[in-house]
Amino acid sequence: MRAIVIGSGVIGSSVAYELAKAGAKVSVFEKGRIASGASAVSFAWTNANGKRPREYHALNVAGMRAYVDLAREFDSARWFNQTGSFEWWTTEAAQAKQLAGVKLEQEWGYGVDFISRDRITAMEPDIKVQAIGDAPIVYYPEEGWIDPVLYAACLLRSASERWGAQVYTGTQIKSLETRSGRVSGVRTAAGERFEADVVVSCTGGASQESLGDIPGIPMKSTIGVLAFTQPVAMTLRRQFHADDLDVRPDGAGRLMLHKISVDDQFSEPKSLQPDGFEATTILNAARELLPALEAVSIEAIRTTVRPIPGDGLTCAGPMPQVDGYYVGVTHSGVTIAPQLARLLADEIVRGNIREELSMFRPSRFFDGAPGSVIPKYAVAGPSHD
Repeated sequence: MRAIVIGSGVIGSSVAYELAKAGAKVSVFEKGRIASGASAVSFAWTNANGKRPREYHALNVAGMRAYVDLAREFDSARWFNQTGSFEWWTTEAAQAKQLAGVKLEQEWGYGVDFISRDRITAMEPDIKVQAIGDAPIVYYPEEGWIDPVLYAACLLRSASERWGAQVYTGTQIKSLETRSGRVSGVRTAAGERFEADVVVSCTGGASQESLGDIPGIPMKSTIGVLAFTQPVAMTLRRQFHADDLDVRPDGAGRLMLHKISVDDQFSEPKSLQPDGFEATTILNAARELLPALEAVSIEAIRTTVRPIPGDGLTCAGPMPQVDGYYVGVTHSGVTIAPQLARLLADEIVRGNIREELSMFRPSRFFDGAPGSVIPKYAVAGPSHD
């Protein structure tokens, strides 16, 4: 089977790896550099925290645990950090919602519990617990984060060295080639044609764009803003989420900072300045909880399009317009990438229809297509992964 994967972010690289491992002859096409889209500007939080309905929660939990299995296939999985995460909220309404969520997720078997201030101080002494006040603190031991760009690079290199996968960067796919209602290949922006039996589109925020005559997926993508500090002498190992602020280590002593209210100011990605209003706002919020940041500046601040399908849920599986054409796009790409790739590879190469994807099929967005009923509600969980 000749398989083409469009896109090389966390989803595309995962799909390419699993397809190649399953026996397909894989070619990956990336219009820029590897993982240069949303994957390069992602908080990259692996979690199922607050994700509803239960089928979506379960898919995210499976993704978290798939990382543990996948890490065993590499001598060194430096891209995976399962250190746990903390969360607290300071308003009564948010605390009530948090308590209900914790109870439900405990019923579902998710790792979560309340912890004391003494324990968080022992685990992360850099956090100023006095600034938390009397807010209940929740700990999620199974959560963590990945380094998406390193992850994509490792998977694609492994797929290439072990199974002969080909990777083409700086090559944009403009149209899908078909024959008798089935995929026969793709054509690049330069006019070059590549033959294929299967094509999988993993283009993130660009999934709404048509591929020749084939329509895209309805999207309601939002803008994400991340700030990166200068290196700071700090021993913080775990990420934390406090009201409107998210913080995690980002290697070499740097911290990654995120503030949802800053995201909400943008309707499109823009170039921002490290000493600008947005960077200052994010840094000042982090300083309230991390005193060691007082003499530290923002080194870089970046924006990206956060890919979110139109109903907030993952969209994965065959497109109804043409046989052999698949799509994989989700707001939870970082969390579910390895599991989603396993499921798609099993369907594509082995022909095993996976029930885990039944409510996430692309056909739900197209009138009259099987499985086109959109779920009545969807909570996509945190907007940081």
